Amino acid sequence: MNLAKISANGQITVPVEIRRALKLKEGDKVLFFRRENGDIAIGNASALAIREAQLAFSGVAEQLGNPSDEEIQSWVDKVRYGKGEQL
Repeated sequence: MNLAKISANGQITVPVEIRRALKLKEGDKVLFFRRENGDIAIGNASALAIREAQLAFSGVAEQLGNPSDEEIQSWVDKVRYGKGEQL
């Protein structure tokens, strides 16, 4: 268990063991969330966003007929730069 003290400004220093476990580095954002049992947890906001995106995209490749890397890149180019194949 790690302990952190809240400063007068409401700031805390995340203990080094927790920073390492969450793979946090300077400038990263942390996310505080309430679990179903009422406990408050902390997480690496970037890592959580990536996991949620992976879940959201789960099965999409199969729905699109398992496109090749080249087809996907063409779609990305179309969205980013307005060129390439139509979606």
